[in-house]
Amino acid sequence: MVDLKHQYLNIKTEIDNAIQEVIDSAAFVKGPKVSEFEQALAQKMNVRHVIAVGNGTDALQIALMALDLRPGDEVITPTFTFIATAEVVALLGLKPVVVDVDYDTMNMSIDSLKKAITPNTKAIVPVHLFGQCANMQQIMDIAREHNLYVVEDACQAINADYTFRNGETKKAGTIGHIGCTSFFPSKNLGCYGDGGALFTNSDELAEKIRSIANHGMVVRYHHDRIGVNSRLDSIQAAILLVKLQHLDHYTQQRQQAAQFYNEHFRHNPNLLIPAIEPQSTHVFHQYTLRCINTDRDQLKQQLQQQGIPAMVYYPIPLHMQKAYQDSRYHQGDFPNAERLAQTVLSLPMHTELDNEQLDYIQQCVNNDTL
Repeated sequence: MVDLKHQYLNIKTEIDNAIQEVIDSAAFVKGPKVSEFEQALAQKMNVRHVIAVGNGTDALQIALMALDLRPGDEVITPTFTFIATAEVVALLGLKPVVVDVDYDTMNMSIDSLKKAITPNTKAIVPVHLFGQCANMQQIMDIAREHNLYVVEDACQAINADYTFRNGETKKAGTIGHIGCTSFFPSKNLGCYGDGGALFTNSDELAEKIRSIANHGMVVRYHHDRIGVNSRLDSIQAAILLVKLQHLDHYTQQRQQAAQFYNEHFRHNPNLLIPAIEPQSTHVFHQYTLRCINTDRDQLKQQLQQQGIPAMVYYPIPLHMQKAYQDSRYHQGDFPNAERLAQTVLSLPMHTELDNEQLDYIQQCVNNDTL
């Protein structure tokens, strides 16, 4: 699904030098490379504050902790997403409220969101799934109307641009009160271990986030709030500093591969190619087809036999997961999410795909479905 080895080989000298520099400095935790990376990413994202943490799940949890929500407060998130989005809500004693997604874009349904808001709703966590932004214009309008916080789960959409109706463009993760991203190795901007970050334009929230991520400290050994221990180590920061310089190129490579796929699958009557929101660019963390009039699981198995990895993201919506069963929700309540869980199939998508590989993949997919 990803070719991290060849990506590394193409920038090997830069990466090796960056790692060696950290080793020579012996500043392994909270070293200068972390601050340097935070500043470089903030400039790239055009956001006031970037706070690097241990992983994307930590970023989501710390974001909610910074909002001073109380047990029982409701947080709305889509049911078609990776489990971490709702997991952190439940861990904090908050109440996950799930909503459906649009079948075409696979992002949060605005109609479903509106119906889910109650007097107990305190925050919305839209997920920019597979690489393009949710409908942030309407989500922010709804949040202002109801005085709600917005925490963006941008773990799959770093470097995606969203354009508002007034022409203003912002990066995914910099639109809401707080944005979260992941630097898991397979992400569009990935390190060689675990890592994550939070974005905000609020000085107050940034100070709280930094404190929470550091055991609740502002002044050493003075713990002003309940916190956690979550930090990006200096070696990962150094790697990310190198890869950040290549992010635009990586984005273009993914988009070109997706364009190739689109051209070859567009007229296949048994497949639906990814729908692109006109307001958002798509950075294709995943290239996800929807299988219609064909057996998705059989196709996946056939592709694997032909040496092509294919994955299902995600086979079970949140409201049907055993750990998140709730008397409020039943099978059939969120038809788009349930339909997607049965039909989506993601093909290999990474920066090292060449035309020969892409052509082999499209031939196999088309031969197996036509």
